Amino acid sequence: MALVLACGIAISACGRPPGNLSPEFDGATALDLVRQQVDFGPRTPGSPGHAQIQPWIEDGLDRSGWLIVRQTFTFADVPLLNLIGRLEGGTGPLVVLGAHYDTRPHADRDPVDPLAPVPGANDGASGVAVLLELGRVLPAEGLACDLRLAFFDAEDSGRIEGWDWSLGASHFAEQLEPRPAAVVVVDMVGDEDLRVLRERNSTPDLVDSIWAAASQSGNEAFVDEPGPALIDDHIPFLERGWPAVDIIDFTYPYWHTTEDTVDKVSAESLQQVGRTLVTWLGSFCGKTTEG
Repeated sequence: MALVLACGIAISACGRPPGNLSPEFDGATALDLVRQQVDFGPRTPGSPGHAQIQPWIEDGLDRSGWLIVRQTFTFADVPLLNLIGRLEGGTGPLVVLGAHYDTRPHADRDPVDPLAPVPGANDGASGVAVLLELGRVLPAEGLACDLRLAFFDAEDSGRIEGWDWSLGASHFAEQLEPRPAAVVVVDMVGDEDLRVLRERNSTPDLVDSIWAAASQSGNEAFVDEPGPALIDDHIPFLERGWPAVDIIDFTYPYWHTTEDTVDKVSAESLQQVGRTLVTWLGSFCGKTTEG
């Protein structure tokens, strides 16, 4: 049940945690979440899959005990929705973990069918899966941060029929307060041959701390080498002078093609990213309770 407010935001009550009671981030569970998203079909704004994934994300957050904020907006007369999870009573510095849940309408890099929609197993579903599995794990960590899990709409339609990139992240950043201590975006993080380089637009000190956490926890997919400079959902936060990082493997060969399917995604890759973020949050936030 949700309490709908006049400003277009609704907050749901907390639910029960999901059945998996393991305290550690589980890559196999995250991979199953990728499969479930792809089963909805394309999640392009206005599509049936787009409408189905929204309550599915809300249900995942609710079952893990997160309060849910629904942030509604429109673009080109299409209704759009950011979904934000927060923990009741969260205090300390604000940390945002974000991922986009929409998929690209046209596979414009596909050599065979460039007008087909992208399945979005890695480009979209992998980041969402990491956030939802973190949502299961983090409430037990006792972190001394005000955590937000942000699921951005309308990231991936840029340069198609008048749409721009990162519309959901831009809308979220415009509404966000107070100033975040860190924003971490996860995008295309499930590739079987995951190789996460240091994205060059990202805030260097924040990159240093996350890559140090990866090294500490033995997650070798985080490579200490410079990568490309990308336009992604971290940019709206950087434009406001806020520290932000894009965790992404841009070497993924199936990006924006019809071959971005579940068989290209690895539970081990998802686990490396998730466990790195749990380690990093423990260092960055500190603990309020024994974990």
